[in-house]
Amino acid sequence: MAEFYLDFEKPIAELRTKLRELSEISNTHSGTAMADCIKALESQLDETIRNTYANLSSWQRVQLARHPKRPYALDYISRIFTDFIEFHGDRRFADDKAIVGGFARFDGMPVMVVGTQKGRDMRENLFRNYGWPSAEGYRKAMRLMNMADRAGVPIITFIDTPGAYPGVASEERHIGEAIAVNLRDMFSLKVPVICVVIGEGGSGGALGISVGNRILLLENAYYSVITPEGCAAILWKNRSFAPRAAEALKLTAADLTRLGVADEVIDEPMGGAHVDYNQAAALLKDALKKNLAELNKLGVDELLDQRYNKFRQIGQVAEMQEQLTKGAPQA
Repeated sequence: MAEFYLDFEKPIAELRTKLRELSEISNTHSGTAMADCIKALESQLDETIRNTYANLSSWQRVQLARHPKRPYALDYISRIFTDFIEFHGDRRFADDKAIVGGFARFDGMPVMVVGTQKGRDMRENLFRNYGWPSAEGYRKAMRLMNMADRAGVPIITFIDTPGAYPGVASEERHIGEAIAVNLRDMFSLKVPVICVVIGEGGSGGALGISVGNRILLLENAYYSVITPEGCAAILWKNRSFAPRAAEALKLTAADLTRLGVADEVIDEPMGGAHVDYNQAAALLKDALKKNLAELNKLGVDELLDQRYNKFRQIGQVAEMQEQLTKGAPQA
């Protein structure tokens, strides 16, 4: 795939182009002045990269979460786990290619891995339905998680979807009911459940496989009740307000950790996970190892209570006493 730069990365792209041109010239015109010029440009590039990624807005992080070269679920599975055996079908209707899952080994320990999967090109995206899971996808995911529960092995889910598939076919096969059943049944799982948002965590499409004891977010991932464009279309009747919506939604990993929705932010390589797949996978593996070790120490009742209380405590409600008094029935 050719190099791809987001709008806010254009200064970095220009410096890299200049550096590449100078390097080519230096092959035929070597000298101290040329070497000094290249060194100065390299320093300027490093400083520009650090400054750019140290001050990203919420909308810029959303753009990074959607980067076409960002690693997807299967990229992490192949680098973190061994002996992955993929399972197919929901045993009711079909096999949804937007959700992958199966047994694997994590440092020798058997686990169940479930994740949403996007495609790289048009052919793959059609095959994976652009990462939009359908009703049968959520039923397949729950089938695999129930299988893991019976086997007594931990469950790890990878979330990267803009949302559940909104087409007529999904409604015909009751996608709302499928997601609701997952929300209900994941609270009853007796094994540790770790959910990782590796890219996009949009709407009920993400929530359908993210009821866990731990919710982890990669540094440039987002997790939200709705996409910024969807929010902007509803509130301002104009999708161009998406950057403003992204700020208001508090959807970044840092925001969600501060609000108590996410449990941990996993660092990414400088410039995003797409810059170095192996380093991104190594950082994610370290976080999984630490959290899984902590959860494996808990008993079944502790796991169930911890998961239930975690979601019960999300959000805050503020009520004005005057309104309560005014609206109270008279004796």
